[in-house]
Amino acid sequence: MSIQQVMLITGAGRGMGVNIAKAALTAGYQVVATGRNMDTVTKALGDDDNLLVVILDVNSPADAEAAVKAAVGKFGRIDVLINNAANFYGGFFEELTLDEIESQLRTNLIGPMNVTRAVLPVMRKQLSSHIISISSGAGISGFEFNAAYAASKFGLEGWMESLQPEVLPFGIHTTIVNPGFFRTELLTEASSTYAKPSIEEYADRRAGYMAFFNKQNGQQSGDPNKLAKALLMIASETEPPRRFIAGADAVGIAEQKIADLQAQIDAYRDISMSMIYED
Repeated sequence: MSIQQVMLITGAGRGMGVNIAKAALTAGYQVVATGRNMDTVTKALGDDDNLLVVILDVNSPADAEAAVKAAVGKFGRIDVLINNAANFYGGFFEELTLDEIESQLRTNLIGPMNVTRAVLPVMRKQLSSHIISISSGAGISGFEFNAAYAASKFGLEGWMESLQPEVLPFGIHTTIVNPGFFRTELLTEASSTYAKPSIEEYADRRAGYMAFFNKQNGQQSGDPNKLAKALLMIASETEPPRRFIAGADAVGIAEQKIADLQAQIDAYRDISMSMIYED
């Protein structure tokens, strides 16, 4: 008799987290859906015998420990962790305040670390589990007006790539997911904050980017339900990928990054290869 799999999802009250949680319940998972507001999560997901709603602010290590304890108390195990909770601080680096940058890093980088640290002792004992962290196309390539967000996602990826060989001996797989633009709530007022205009030299470009993001909100090309189903497929694999590029636009970003890196390597290859120390 197969054991019913348990999935813990952060940020399950809105956006992609809701799509993932609903898809997981439909697929037969026992789901621990977490968020900063339990009423919001419950309203989004309804009532289900296989659903446990737990309060979790990823910035709170105590919340993370309590959520894991509640999950194990209810379902006995945690097989898949989806580090999904995130927000977006847009703006030019000079106009973003230090508090805004630190807040971005806390939620998108330190937050997943807090939850993963709480889950790992459970997963190590099981000798079979999977950590999936949602990054971004901005975790592959930096973009102007995205300095804080890209920094948080680049950091997430460096951490996840380093974590992978540390935990694989315990049967814990890791996957970085790089979505492009999906039609979620990331660009809504609830999830996005923009730097206040403070430097005139950025005014024209700032106006252009604000118009772009406002236009993108609700019109993104990616279907979050399709992404949720793809994540469930990856979570079910015996040897899941270490990275999943999600969406045609994200594939384009990744391919351009590869081409740019190769061109930069080739441009200075002879100099780079000549730097061996010679007695």
